[in-house]
Amino acid sequence: MTSSARACLSAGLVLLAAVAATPVTIVGGGQATAAEIKYIVNNMPVTSYDIERRVAFLRLQRRGGNVRELATQDMIDQTLRLQEMQRLNIDIPDTEIDAAYARFASNNKITPAQLDQALAQAGVTKAHFKEFIRSQIGWSRVLQARFRSTGQMTEQDAVQKMLQQGGQKPSATEYMLQQVIFVVPESERSQLGKRKREAQAMRDRFRSCETTREFAKGLLDVTVRDLGRVIEPELPPDWKKEITATSPGSATPVRETNRGVEFIGVCSTREVSDDRVAQMVFQSEQSDEKVADDMTKEYMAELREKAKIIQR
Repeated sequence: MTSSARACLSAGLVLLAAVAATPVTIVGGGQATAAEIKYIVNNMPVTSYDIERRVAFLRLQRRGGNVRELATQDMIDQTLRLQEMQRLNIDIPDTEIDAAYARFASNNKITPAQLDQALAQAGVTKAHFKEFIRSQIGWSRVLQARFRSTGQMTEQDAVQKMLQQGGQKPSATEYMLQQVIFVVPESERSQLGKRKREAQAMRDRFRSCETTREFAKGLLDVTVRDLGRVIEPELPPDWKKEITATSPGSATPVRETNRGVEFIGVCSTREVSDDRVAQMVFQSEQSDEKVADDMTKEYMAELREKAKIIQR
């Protein structure tokens, strides 16, 4: 996720928490809301209702300037991003969105129900915020796909950069990892609480990767996957922060995912340094937030140039 996306997700949290603590009456839940089409973006409508929800979102973030114009352009850009995700067959399942929404609430020390209320009272709505989350997660994967296709550094490039830096090879931490998944089918998501308790109990007993399968033997629908050796720049983005904060012989916190409930065990770590590591480290440096933001600006300019955007 880009830094601008993180900023949007983090903005207005104090206000959200305050609103969440206040009783709220949600009206109009079963009524159709009148909305007129304001723009058509490649045959997809952007309505006045969409724009009003984004206006409320930007105000929650206390954004300055012409908020309505910013909201309008935001919704056009979001529509273009969702269309590009569809073109590249990047699909973010509802279960992943729900898990991200729940994590957002938990990180801000409120329940998902309180977050529902806060967003409703602010005029944003849960549905609008979830669609925003979908577009941001998906757009991050769009950028990753583009970077892989256009920004790969070869080992020769890495050697050249090392020579420029005095011949020193960078080192990185190599992790031996094991993933444990307590499977919860889509039709049984009501069992998530129970499965999360089971996963937490197993995670608390985790001491090494040798004993995991023995612990899992008496449990139903538990998958243990050896992920092998993974260099830090190659860690899954969604898990990287938790993995790097976990010491060997311990496991990451339990997390709800679209597969069910999961945690990752860190079997062991070691420092490694070779040409391949140098290539990955330098490439990781290239793909920092500034590069992601610059790539977003360039990519969005391309999409807008090609798009057929009609104002009604």
